[in-house]
Amino acid sequence: MIIEKNGFIHHVYFWLKNPESHSDLEQLTDGLVKLSKVKTNQQFHMGKPAATRRDVIDSGYSVSWLLLFKNKEDQDSYQVDPIHLKFVEECAHLWSKVVVYDTVDI
Repeated sequence: MIIEKNGFIHHVYFWLKNPESHSDLEQLTDGLVKLSKVKTNQQFHMGKPAATRRDVIDSGYSVSWLLLFKNKEDQDSYQVDPIHLKFVEECAHLWSKVVVYDTVDI
């Protein structure tokens, strides 16, 4: 994974309302696969908490979603893309909490 200068990283963590529900997890991950088709997205990674345990690790989330964009403008475009808006409409009922970490170069 190469991040170009002025690149924009968008990392989202989802906490499912029903974390034991395989159906809810599948619906969310299917939605994220569709969401990966947004044109301004360069790369994505979908993950679950790793089996690591240390005091500094928060593994309470259900799914993480990492996206790489060329720049902030491409990420801004992603936020209003119809595919993104449809994802939120169809999947928002599945999660109880979402936390986003956006980063840019230092």
